[in-house]
Amino acid sequence: MYVMDGWTWMFGSLQRNLSTRSANNKNQSPGRVTQHVYKSIQYNTKKTQQKMEITAITLGLFCAISGSQAFTPSSISKMVAPSERFFGALANPNPHPNHITASKSTALHLWRRKKEDVNSSQDINEEEVRALFSLWNSALATGDSRIVASRYTKFPILLPATTDVPITNSKSIKDYFDAFLLAQPQGEILDGNINIGDGWATDTGIYEFTLGPKEDGNKGKGRYTFLYVKEDSQWKIQHHHSSVMPEEFAMGKSITEEEVQGLFGLWNDALATKDPKKVAMRYAKHSVLLPTVSDTPRTDYHAIKDYFVNFLKLEPQGKIIESNVQIGLNVAQDC
Repeated sequence: MYVMDGWTWMFGSLQRNLSTRSANNKNQSPGRVTQHVYKSIQYNTKKTQQKMEITAITLGLFCAISGSQAFTPSSISKMVAPSERFFGALANPNPHPNHITASKSTALHLWRRKKEDVNSSQDINEEEVRALFSLWNSALATGDSRIVASRYTKFPILLPATTDVPITNSKSIKDYFDAFLLAQPQGEILDGNINIGDGWATDTGIYEFTLGPKEDGNKGKGRYTFLYVKEDSQWKIQHHHSSVMPEEFAMGKSITEEEVQGLFGLWNDALATKDPKKVAMRYAKHSVLLPTVSDTPRTDYHAIKDYFVNFLKLEPQGKIIESNVQIGLNVAQDC
């Protein structure tokens, strides 16, 4: 290394100088020889100091070009300063005690990142992350799928609990919430864990949804994950995953005969609204409808909705005269 060459050069030159002067000045007095030695040290240390300073500056410029933050003008001066103090002490045979000071700076200090530098990239806190869920929940309360879809990024990923198909664009998200908002959903976080990084934040945990009027709506718990990122200077949902609780999926929610019979009342109330969308929402996503006034089986949401467009014009209302309820694992029958 160049600095080591400087040390080798200084002491090698000094040794040669002493040997030469010892041979040529055998008859000179000891004081004369000492004076020559001191001048040689002073001359050589100045040249070595210049070499080391050039080395430090060159190294600093190289690291600056390569993008390193470890070497700055102040750090280069710290590298040069110790050499000035050391060689200055050699050049001055009687230095003042205060002239020689030990540097507290080490190489490790140059590479250490301050804690405040790490946290400076976080422009959102936990309370603000949780407030993003409230904004999404408020969008649900409007009943407008366009407002809900605007809470997501331009290229989001939505994995909802009610469909097996990933939703990956704004139009598909709007279409999904066209149907889901008919259930008047409102969510509440029961337990959540927030993580914040550089330009992203996650909120993961358990929430509970109420479907229908708040006072008498159906409640259900689920697991959720929201990944928020900044898009056009606004925090939006990049990834949203929702799923039912494992125990509810495996065991099914318990239901009584009265609750089963009450499901007919909900369907009958949907008929009274004269809204085919609300009636179609009462059916499962893989349901089968074999209607009285049509020979065509209806097996999806759109086909069922299409059927009730005409049927609701008759203003139908039903009443159960006799009922036989059977309940199984995740299934109930009323006939």
